[in-house]
Amino acid sequence: MFCLARGHKHMRAALHGFYERDSHCTLGRRRLCSPYTREVAFHMTVADTLETRLDAVCTPLTRTHSGLSGIVPLREGRDAFAARALLADAAERTLDVQYYIWRNDMSGTLLLDALRRAANRGVRVRLLLDDNNTLGLDAIIAELDAHPNIEVRLFNPFKHRRWRIFDFLTDFGRANRRMHNKSFTADNQVTIVGGRNVGNEYFDAAHDTLFVDLDVMAIGAVVNDVSLDFERYWTSKSAQPAAAVIPPASDELISQVAANAERAEQDPAAQAYIEAIVRQPFVRDLLERKLDFEWAPTSIVSDDPAKGLGAATEDGLVWTRLKALFGAPEHALDLVSPYFVPGENGVNYFRSLVARGVEVRILTNSLEATDVAAVHAGYAKRRKPLLRAGVRLFEMKRMAGSAPRASGGSAGSSGSSLHAKTFAIDRSRMFVGSFNFDPRSARLNTELGFVIDSVPLAQAIADVLAERMPNRAYTLGSNNDGALTWTEMGPNGTAVHMREPGTSLWLRFGVAVMSRLPIEWLL
Repeated sequence: MFCLARGHKHMRAALHGFYERDSHCTLGRRRLCSPYTREVAFHMTVADTLETRLDAVCTPLTRTHSGLSGIVPLREGRDAFAARALLADAAERTLDVQYYIWRNDMSGTLLLDALRRAANRGVRVRLLLDDNNTLGLDAIIAELDAHPNIEVRLFNPFKHRRWRIFDFLTDFGRANRRMHNKSFTADNQVTIVGGRNVGNEYFDAAHDTLFVDLDVMAIGAVVNDVSLDFERYWTSKSAQPAAAVIPPASDELISQVAANAERAEQDPAAQAYIEAIVRQPFVRDLLERKLDFEWAPTSIVSDDPAKGLGAATEDGLVWTRLKALFGAPEHALDLVSPYFVPGENGVNYFRSLVARGVEVRILTNSLEATDVAAVHAGYAKRRKPLLRAGVRLFEMKRMAGSAPRASGGSAGSSGSSLHAKTFAIDRSRMFVGSFNFDPRSARLNTELGFVIDSVPLAQAIADVLAERMPNRAYTLGSNNDGALTWTEMGPNGTAVHMREPGTSLWLRFGVAVMSRLPIEWLL
């Protein structure tokens, strides 16, 4: 179904017969002098992608589950990478790809090469990137956009490519609003939606950091909704053609970028990572069409892209849609969010739930595990009120890595940080996507996710909090004096910490200072 790298003969042999690579395609150049016309964009429907290889795989399954979507959770980083690479190399008509972050590292380079291979086969590739994290990527973006079958657009692009601070100073209201959506859709038949960006830390390819994250791969009814939503963003006023922002790529630049990509793919670390991917049970099951889909009613929730310009109405916001779809929990709310900033209104909401007898459990990052201390500051000052209200709080520990990384790191050299965004209501319905329970997700950034009516998937979140978190997270409480405590279960028994574990005095002091600043609305 796919080949992870040009030189990987074992993978190519295993997948031979699923598609034949068009070795005669060469990298071409798009002429950039023609005026851009927004109306020429179009949406390719399911009917347009019939009789493709992915259609042949998906249709027999979806035909017997009319109106439902088949869901496969992608909990492991390497499975999440393999699924994207598989789809890129299986696509025949379209690839619609939308991300907040795309790193110029090993995994990012490998996936970009998968997009190029698809374009060389004649696949129409559309890549929509938020411009906030593209610093230093202009040459790569220009090289991609020069391909006749690839078009790149940037969401809320910066006018000042190098000194972007000037955009924040002169146009803060727009520059501060970002596209946080993540989706990867092939031939309008299969899509991946969730919390992962593209980068080594998200795909278990880094030796220093691993994000514990969650995506879902979906087939069936919801896929066309994702494609329509991508079209809505692609044609929005916030999405500008890369060619209108970045100078066109010269032949010399194209050759240089291609050479750099080739060197990155041939690096021993990349080859080791590819070998590890090949051995994943998920890859074997996917290639042998043995994946166990959970069939369930699934709805897409997505912000109006006008939110990127501050012009979305209340009914066009993800938060409004989520409240309408979920209603009020009756028995249980299990929430997982790496950047949890409930604010005073959120505390009051959780307090009201507990008062009605709803069990509320929340998992977020501890200070030692978070990668954004300022966000932790917005959460830290709400912990005592939440605990007094009866909310159960868990904070993810920075866990040492349990296996050597492909880049050569030894066991124990890495640490994990929570990045999944999901919650379950009454252990019967769940959300998975890019939405953090914080003011930025609610009011500033655009977000995307699925609401899935599935008892097994919702129950899985509850099981993680009940069974796995006691060993992977601190349980928060308070002593007789009202001071916070962090209870840790380990191989040598239970330990109770009286201050934030694994942190320095200066870090705790900095968070304490930030928690007093009037910046909660920005977090």
